[in-house]
Amino acid sequence: MSKPFPIITEVRLTPILIADPPLLNRSGVHQPYTPRLIVEVETETGVLGLGETYGDTTYLERAQELSRALIGMPISAVNAIGRLGRGASTLLDAEPAASGLRGALTTDKVRLSVLSAFEVAVFDALGRHLGVPVHALLGGKVRDAVDYAGYLFYKWAGHPVTESETDEWGAALDPDGVVEQARKFVAHGGFRSLKLKGGVMPPPEECAAIEALAAEFPGIPLRLDPNGGWSLETSLQVAERLHGLVEYLEDPTATVDDMAEVHRRTGIPLATNMIVTSLDEVRPAFDRDAVQIVLSDHHFWGGLLATRDLAAVCRAYGRGLSMHSNTHLGISLAAMTQVAATVDDLRYACDTHYPWQQEDVIAERLAFTAGAVEVSDTPGLGVELDRDALARLHERWKAMPHHRIRDDVAALRRAGPDRAIMPE
Repeated sequence: MSKPFPIITEVRLTPILIADPPLLNRSGVHQPYTPRLIVEVETETGVLGLGETYGDTTYLERAQELSRALIGMPISAVNAIGRLGRGASTLLDAEPAASGLRGALTTDKVRLSVLSAFEVAVFDALGRHLGVPVHALLGGKVRDAVDYAGYLFYKWAGHPVTESETDEWGAALDPDGVVEQARKFVAHGGFRSLKLKGGVMPPPEECAAIEALAAEFPGIPLRLDPNGGWSLETSLQVAERLHGLVEYLEDPTATVDDMAEVHRRTGIPLATNMIVTSLDEVRPAFDRDAVQIVLSDHHFWGGLLATRDLAAVCRAYGRGLSMHSNTHLGISLAAMTQVAATVDDLRYACDTHYPWQQEDVIAERLAFTAGAVEVSDTPGLGVELDRDALARLHERWKAMPHHRIRDDVAALRRAGPDRAIMPE
């Protein structure tokens, strides 16, 4: 008779603050520090598994509540973990989530984002226990490396409210600055796809930046994402101008009806991580042909298994699939890479913020080669925790309570009225 799987005896939750550059988006600007939550799951045999998710106070409180239910579960109980805390989804008394710009924050979105970290940690522990990588637990890899896009942002040279006014990336506030930033990204990791976060400058200026990128990097796939910030009329104008220059526009406008109209009238492929973020949003968007590519995110879809479920739905509807990213560290990048390696029809390079993050909690940072991350065959996720770094970033979290909720709008206000460059 085979031995039972070891049970979970401890769940450790460590909120941290990581340094973030002054990256601009439709809502405002990234704060100097962004909260993340590191999850450690330990078994009775001493095996440790790691997970990572959003660290805002709302997520931390939910994680503290749900983590108690993991104690006593075997590390094989991945499906049971995914069912924890399931209930009616209600709108929280909070602002729309700034981290991801994915609409109003609901109890279900928070729950799934928390459970994703638990699931990843359990998969990591299970892989370590069995001596196999996470991708083997998901059916095995179909590629040895996962492509990522260089994620470009309009940005200031430095945070005006901190002591440091500059960083190594420099400012990018016009087409020349965006192109120079792209050169640095290509030199950094050999990226073979580029995405520009829009919704910051007037749309004609952002179109000019894409045209400048196309001239500087002929043939490289390009994307533009204004986070639903444009009207239907503006979206149509941009789509007409950039048709043939971008592989897709991401969330040019904020409603299913308007997205469908943009695609119907221009034929340009449209991607989303805003109007399709849960299964009940799939059919309305797909039936209207409002979305041709869905950007998955294992954090807010609820984990690695849910990501594969979404891939199957997209396959059934004949839709493309890629991956969304938000400010994250090496644990999340390792998890993204492990699940992406198992999805056969992942036809677009995934997003990643990782080059922007100069701090990490893993012992050895993951590297990009020719724009891709090699799929690790080491047991579990293939990353090890740097406890000194974790402790240091947790001390920062304790010392800076005003940064425990990410708020891009407030960060822009603190920068002063002369910095408010967002279009009306």
